[in-house]
Amino acid sequence: METIRIKYFTDKIDRLAYIDGKSDWIDLRAAEDVSLKKGEFRLIPLGVAMELPKGYEAHVVPRSSTYRNFGILQTNHFGIIDETYCGDGDQWYFPALAVRDTEIRCNDRICQFRIMKHQPEICFETTEHLAGENRGGFGSTGVR
Repeated sequence: METIRIKYFTDKIDRLAYIDGKSDWIDLRAAEDVSLKKGEFRLIPLGVAMELPKGYEAHVVPRSSTYRNFGILQTNHFGIIDETYCGDGDQWYFPALAVRDTEIRCNDRICQFRIMKHQPEICFETTEHLAGENRGGFGSTGVR
């Protein structure tokens, strides 16, 4: 089991918890109240900084209910925080774009993360033919 050192920037958010058997994604919370008007962008502080183990990175994405509950989109669609972002001031943020006027309260669950090993070193080999079945070249159905 890996241990991750975490620094909290506020005592107003629930502490992170890994819930075994439910999901391997861990919820992150807004660390302050945020008001956004439609079309506004804001980096929402998540109230944590972490020392990830060497060779690991965190993948940060919205929760499935984030858009419905708050009307915000993550502007980079998928955040990656590597193990070098680990200093005392390296607080994590959620880059949000509001698609409607919205209010987010401190401690609201707005995104989630998981820890992943870095991609292994790979090389690419050029070939004239691939061994897999030809599915039509577009998505899983091959229909255009």
